[in-house]
Amino acid sequence: MRSQRTGSSATSARSARPRRRCGLFADSLAPSDEVAIEATANTHAIARLLERHVARVVVSNPQKTRAIAEARVKTDKVDAEVLAQLLAADYLPAVWLPDDETHALRRQVARRAHIVRQRTRLKNQVQSILHRNLVPRCPAADLFGRKGRTWLCEQELPDDERRTVEALLRQLDFHGEELRIVDAELGRVALRSDEVKRLMTIPGVDATVALSIAAAVGDFSRFSSPQKLVSYLGLNPRVLGFAPAHSDRANSGLRAPTVTDCMVEIERTDSSLGSRRRSPVAPPSPPRARRPRRRPATSAP
Repeated sequence: MRSQRTGSSATSARSARPRRRCGLFADSLAPSDEVAIEATANTHAIARLLERHVARVVVSNPQKTRAIAEARVKTDKVDAEVLAQLLAADYLPAVWLPDDETHALRRQVARRAHIVRQRTRLKNQVQSILHRNLVPRCPAADLFGRKGRTWLCEQELPDDERRTVEALLRQLDFHGEELRIVDAELGRVALRSDEVKRLMTIPGVDATVALSIAAAVGDFSRFSSPQKLVSYLGLNPRVLGFAPAHSDRANSGLRAPTVTDCMVEIERTDSSLGSRRRSPVAPPSPPRARRPRRRPATSAP
């Protein structure tokens, strides 16, 4: 059914419709009811809205719900019925739901990572323009610093390419200012968090990496052992033969290069301090050279 109202009114009505529907569904529930939800993009908002009206809200992990993942019939009605049966039998693999503060920190960390990716993309575009126009390598250490930009203005480029470079530099400056604002906000969060301060005592872990770990983990006490915490962070790669592979259950928020670089920096720092660690897997020994087979001597005819 089409709306006869103006575009702005129809847009606001459409945007308010999901929240109103969730509110009506929440009002129809009893305080003793329990609700099961599959983890998705807006699960946190729906769970926070429903938990005020029911006894418990369980967020299910779709990857561990094999009864739904391996079902032949995939409809919302069938999946909802399977979730209800698993919840009633108390056999539903639940996902830990972070509080509002941790969820806000995750959004800030994700926003910073997005800005960094955008800056990298813009820099790569500038480098690509210079490369296809046979511009030599910049003698300055930073092409996008003061000396690098002065050198860049002196290079001969076509008019359209020069306008493109100027536009990319303006976007780069905008994202740089946004990055400074986000870093200032995250810095204030780091100063208030004792967990972040403790993580920063690890060699190679700065405020950015510490905040990323704290945002991904949330409550450290929910892990019963350090091995489970490391497994959740995805820093325990499986070893197949002599080729280590990344953990399949690694946290997606910590697959960024920051944590990997952090682990490399820790190993480098420990080595410089004289620490000697033996590798859990011995390197393969070089293959032994095979001796050529001697042919049996044949008697002369």
